[in-house]
Amino acid sequence: MSGDPCPWCLGHDEYVQYHDQEWGVPSYDPQHLFEMLILEGAQAGLSWLTILRKRKGYRKAFDNFNAERIAGYGEREVSRLLADPGIVRNRLKVASAIGNAQAFLALETGEGFSQLLWSFVDAKPIQNQWRTLQQVPATTAGSDAMSRELKRRGFRFVGSTICYAFMQSVGMVNDHLLSCPRYQEVASLAMTEKS
Repeated sequence: MSGDPCPWCLGHDEYVQYHDQEWGVPSYDPQHLFEMLILEGAQAGLSWLTILRKRKGYRKAFDNFNAERIAGYGEREVSRLLADPGIVRNRLKVASAIGNAQAFLALETGEGFSQLLWSFVDAKPIQNQWRTLQQVPATTAGSDAMSRELKRRGFRFVGSTICYAFMQSVGMVNDHLLSCPRYQEVASLAMTEKS
């Protein structure tokens, strides 16, 4: 890769790998979108590096983000999760993952989770053109709207900042800096990714 990668990913191998392989790549798969929304919510108040390091633990603890299983979790599963060092052991975040799974399933029987989420960018990734990290917003009108709608449908830990980080991670917006080699790679993927 020639050029300078986005500065936020430097210093940790996990960040570099995530940046180079996943961040900003358009995803339309409902299960992957569900996983990323849960992980972004788990990050609240923490660093993304903490969550990346616990991602395998989350997949194991939460049945590989199988929403049908998670939606049926009761007190026994909650107790198990709150004792699991492989995840962030926060009762509110665990409860929100269960409630979000239930809200996800309700959407999947209707218009579809992926379709709803992508509607906030008119089903097409937004290609931003930032030159510095300082230009990248924490929220946008789109993330505000997504947050409101997800809350209305029963999702939790989906504030606008969380929603914008989610939009970045799943390629709804391309927030790689223009100087980053991944900018053009991700922009090209945006043209071909959706089947």
